[in-house]
Amino acid sequence: MRTPKTAVILSGGEGLRLRPITHDIPKGLVKVGGKPLLEWVVEWLQQNRVTDLVIGVAYLKEKIMRYFGNGGKFGVDIQYSVHTVEGGTSEGFRLAISRYVDSSSFFALNGDQITDLKLDRIYNTHQGNGCLASIAVVHPRLPFGLVEINQKGFCEGFVEKPILNDVFISMGVYVFDRKVLSYLPKRGDVERATFPQLARMNKLKAFKHRGYFITVNSLRELEEADESLKELRPK
Repeated sequence: MRTPKTAVILSGGEGLRLRPITHDIPKGLVKVGGKPLLEWVVEWLQQNRVTDLVIGVAYLKEKIMRYFGNGGKFGVDIQYSVHTVEGGTSEGFRLAISRYVDSSSFFALNGDQITDLKLDRIYNTHQGNGCLASIAVVHPRLPFGLVEINQKGFCEGFVEKPILNDVFISMGVYVFDRKVLSYLPKRGDVERATFPQLARMNKLKAFKHRGYFITVNSLRELEEADESLKELRPK
């Protein structure tokens, strides 16, 4: 099965939890590990041979468009789809797909994650299962340490930021069939509207990723991601 070359990346949010950094730069240009967050995403897509990119932009969109241009210096081709901040991820995906995507299946992502996920693996799992979308999921890491307490109320030990192996969270990386357009409302978020509906229809597949994954949605996550990526910073 040939992996799609097309991906829709949303990078239009205001990044409110990253204030004051995002007062004058969009979230996608916030530096982590020495380079903009969205640049990590574009390079990862290129390494996975996904080179036809549509970036959904809204907040401070001109700065993202100026930085990435047509994508040539990153080895990809980029088109831009403008949406509103208020329209949410559903509007962002719906407009970008309807304007620029002709493929029957393609990748879609929120654009704020750094991962070593191999896109051909999630795509191969998606193909032939009758689903309209597949989502990559991962075990979350608790942001706090755990205190182990015995029945008598005494502390027995501490576990620093453990991985929760009995639950999963979405990584914000998806495979979409173009038919998913029929399930994208004009406004709202796919996580609250589209995905629950597809799940009830048994049309949503989960792919369990066991590798590296970090996301940047807050100042604390930015600090942790920056520390994690120190060894990858340009010299």
